[in-house]
Amino acid sequence: MLRITRDGIAKTAGSSVITVSHAGETIAVSLRRSAAARRFTLRVRFAARDAVLTMPSRSSLREAREFTERHAAWISARLRRLPDIIPFEHGAIVPMRGVDHRLTHRPDARGTVWVETHDVNERGDAASLLCVAGAAEHMHRRIVDYLKREARRDLEEAVTRHTRALGLPPRGVGLRDTVSRWGSCSASGSLNFSWRLVMAPCFVLDYLAAHEVAHLQHLDHSARFWALARRLCPETERAEAWLSAHGAHLHKYGAAE
Repeated sequence: MLRITRDGIAKTAGSSVITVSHAGETIAVSLRRSAAARRFTLRVRFAARDAVLTMPSRSSLREAREFTERHAAWISARLRRLPDIIPFEHGAIVPMRGVDHRLTHRPDARGTVWVETHDVNERGDAASLLCVAGAAEHMHRRIVDYLKREARRDLEEAVTRHTRALGLPPRGVGLRDTVSRWGSCSASGSLNFSWRLVMAPCFVLDYLAAHEVAHLQHLDHSARFWALARRLCPETERAEAWLSAHGAHLHKYGAAE
């Protein structure tokens, strides 16, 4: 439940949000206290499409508000420069396994979702089509369901291959749509991944699968962990570079769930 205090700070469970105004626009900025922080740091998160202020633990909320208000114009400008969301609708271009596909509504066709491949035309349009049958209002859900099924299939295959290489028992795969991480491995050995990885090139998905499987043996990021991750996936550095440069863009496709 959101609670507004007299100083204008909105408080939720375990977090605070400062609301400021700029040029008639209301901007919400999440606050994060950090014992390691020595100064205030503002950043606009591409994937979450929000602003976060990291502040030293001993700083006051009044100081945080004053700092945020001084930088409201900068926050507003950065938020406006974020790329528009690309909805899952007819005509949109969406990548799958690193290859652009044009979403094509086929209302009178039978089936649900399928891929068609054609020659590139003179305009350079996407050669691959992701076709969707049924009513237009069901198109978004059918695309999401299809991408999740494909992601699960690819991730289960990759996880099985990497666990076998280490002589580990099979592991199930959970799917999420988080903005903070692409994959996770719990202390109990549960593996979870973002279904959006199916939109990335195949070597990126394979790397994330190898990364989390390596955590089954080393639940840290020690030198031993990285040596194992690189042994499982020789393209670790290439995949890390791709995620750093392009990963956040995967969140602009479709609405967040």
